[in-house]
Amino acid sequence: MRHPLHSALIHFPIACWSLAVATDFASLYFGEPAWRWSAGLLATGCGIAVPTILTGLLELSRAPEGAPMQDAYWHMAAMLLALTLFTTRLLLRVDHLQIVAPNTASLWIDATGFLSLTVGGWLGGRLVYEHGVGTR
Repeated sequence: MRHPLHSALIHFPIACWSLAVATDFASLYFGEPAWRWSAGLLATGCGIAVPTILTGLLELSRAPEGAPMQDAYWHMAAMLLALTLFTTRLLLRVDHLQIVAPNTASLWIDATGFLSLTVGGWLGGRLVYEHGVGTR
């Protein structure tokens, strides 16, 4: 597989989750028009993250032992944490099938999820650009 599917799919959850966090924090200034976008972005990001994770697991066998595999395990842990946090965040957004505004706790979950997403993305980039995983 010369062009791994995982690297093609990762852009969607990263973009959706990052924009969801941005719209939640923007809602502190802009109010409801900003946070209304967040639930859809979270749902889309979580939905696309599942096939993205599955393709990553399939391509894991191409990571060599040693430092690349250790980075792969940390990458998986960070991204699974991000998925868990953003799924939790999505579930907190809905009350009786109605989307609700973010509160302080949900903004903390957003920030922690974004931090996990950033670390996981950095580790994924390290796998490709430093260790050459998926490029050969």
